Amino acid sequence: MASRRVGFCLSVKKRRRINLSAFAHLCAGRGIEVVEIDLSRTMDSQGPFDIIVHKLSDVIVEAEHDSQSQQLLDNFQTYVSTHPRTVLLDPLPAMRQLLDRFASYRIISKLQNTLQGKSICCPPYLEINTTDMSAIQEAVDRKQLTYPLICKTRVAHGSRSHEMSLIFSRAGLRDARPPCVLQSFVNHGAVLHKVFVVGEQHFTVARPSLKNFPTGPYDRKTIFFNSHEVSKPESCSHLTALDETMPRVPAPNEDLMVAMVKELRAALGMALFGVDVITNIDTHTLTIIDINIFPGYEGVPQFFSSLLSHIEYVLDMSHDPKH
Repeated sequence: MASRRVGFCLSVKKRRRINLSAFAHLCAGRGIEVVEIDLSRTMDSQGPFDIIVHKLSDVIVEAEHDSQSQQLLDNFQTYVSTHPRTVLLDPLPAMRQLLDRFASYRIISKLQNTLQGKSICCPPYLEINTTDMSAIQEAVDRKQLTYPLICKTRVAHGSRSHEMSLIFSRAGLRDARPPCVLQSFVNHGAVLHKVFVVGEQHFTVARPSLKNFPTGPYDRKTIFFNSHEVSKPESCSHLTALDETMPRVPAPNEDLMVAMVKELRAALGMALFGVDVITNIDTHTLTIIDINIFPGYEGVPQFFSSLLSHIEYVLDMSHDPKH
């Protein structure tokens, strides 16, 4: 049987974070060769590849204003289009849509309609493209968004994408930095559930999150925070400290999680992604607040075995004459 070759096109930081060398060792035991793709060299000289696993988000975002990154992306896309049998995990158009929060929130909203009758929702949100204060205020009222509002950048990748703010009143809307998304904040007992998807499987890890705030507009200065710092496993912030008397929020219902992941996989056409979900403390509704491209999978000890079994599944499918 010919050697099965899987190319990994990841940043140095990402390769280190997932410990690619250890994963390559595991693959070698199953007759799969892992190749670290160097985008600065021709891909033909490094191929052929049965599968390419990549996270090209940096390159895609940088290509908009940097000709060198655009060239690397063009080279990658040329290779992929001239090697149609090479499977991409995940397809570039699918990844591109998740780099834009406007696009990913539209997907989440559609999902809410598909899963009607199940206790899954996404909070009301608004796409802001203008600095006209009266237009923003009018749109917030029309969409019936409730304060506090959480404000997120439109670009959902890079260090700036973690910079968020909590806006407590109409006056605070001055602090929104368009283009951005405004979303009604949902009290969730300071617990965020990170759902890590690998093909057919998913794993849920609980993380710290923002504490509860009174609902409705009130006079308070906008709070600026970095979501990455607030929700790290070891985070300890005044923004996540809950009142001791607060009842515990129930863990998400597993059947609901399965239904959500299944629908998202179909809607996104992706196999490696993360979903941030919270449980509304009042209604216990499962609430989707973000989708992430190829996340870090921290806290998922089964990541290697799940990724390997998904790669083997894809290899088998691609070599099946019926496909």
